[in-house]
Amino acid sequence: MAQNTPVPADLWRWVTANLPGVDQVVDVSWPKAQSQVWRVSAGDRAAYVKISPSTLHHQREIAGYRHAERALDPDGAPRLLAADPGLRAVMSSPQPGRVVRDLPLAPQDEQRVYELAGRALRRWHDASAPATDQDREAIAASMAQQADEAAGCLDSIGDQIDAAQRALVRCAAEELPQLARQLPVVYRHGDFATRNWLWDGPSGVLGLIDFETAAHGLAAEEYTWLYGAVWVLRPDLGRAFFDGYGRSLSDGEDRLLHLLTTRLAVSYLNTGLVKNDTVLIERGRLALTRLLAAVSRRAA
Repeated sequence: MAQNTPVPADLWRWVTANLPGVDQVVDVSWPKAQSQVWRVSAGDRAAYVKISPSTLHHQREIAGYRHAERALDPDGAPRLLAADPGLRAVMSSPQPGRVVRDLPLAPQDEQRVYELAGRALRRWHDASAPATDQDREAIAASMAQQADEAAGCLDSIGDQIDAAQRALVRCAAEELPQLARQLPVVYRHGDFATRNWLWDGPSGVLGLIDFETAAHGLAAEEYTWLYGAVWVLRPDLGRAFFDGYGRSLSDGEDRLLHLLTTRLAVSYLNTGLVKNDTVLIERGRLALTRLLAAVSRRAA
């Protein structure tokens, strides 16, 4: 048996009860404190086992798997094989492919991947159950919290950003709650970044993974990481994505996306300054610079 990180004893008993004959265990967690994921094999059978970081994450993961099964093609996401709420554990089928983040692809292949991602997310959103009053209250509270965070960061960072950047952050602090009340609510994947896309080149299939933050929210929230990290530099990938999605952003969604990404960028910068983390400082500064450049391009 190959095992580089011990599986907790109670989880091990559950794993072997659901997949008898396990002869290989490999830790495949992301390099972050709360990530606990293993690939387990029993001969030619394999599965992934994950411990959710909280009860809420576990509940959302289970609901996300069920939603994926209804919304996506059979090969569009892994299937839930077993779950244990006491252990906060899930076991899922393997999903073919390689993680798209940092995957070297030719430009035409990248565009194809983004188009397929847009198609998959449209199917996910279109299968959304109606939002409840509680869902809408949670969304309003989240937008208010993000607006307050932007305002707090603005006070905290002082003269670390220029006047144009301060104006952009101030817009996020002032506009987010009102914008949110005007825009459509969907059941979101919740972490729709390229680390959660698996591309299987030979079959041409794109799969989605990781549903622990799936919940109702504003559709434009899905794109915050993609916009800030990818699309401001590669607008062709943004166009390919929305070609697949089947519609472009409305003016209100576009504004919300821009301001949500601004809030994220200034949060990176503020956290980096507080913790003297040069990586976060550079990430925040770069993101704000790119966002302002995008504003200038649109105005030209």
